[in-house]
Amino acid sequence: MDTFSSHSQSLNAPIRSGAPVTPSNSADLPVLPRALYIGGGGDISMILAGGETITLKSVPAGAMLPLRASRVRQTGTTATALVALW
Repeated sequence: MDTFSSHSQSLNAPIRSGAPVTPSNSADLPVLPRALYIGGGGDISMILAGGETITLKSVPAGAMLPLRASRVRQTGTTATALVALW
């Protein structure tokens, strides 16, 4: 039973859902996530919700990135086991 099911889901609330991410140069993520989990360390190139393209270098395994990426790019991404969380 979820006693908080009638409450609104704010950006500060705990994560409720997630899905694996397959990096792509052409396809956006199906849901705009609240965070990305990085299972295997490396670089990650993404397009943020605001449209900016950034690359984070040497992200360690197990990192939780509190950012809203609309796309994780295949080019420039070496990190593995990525999970979008929302």
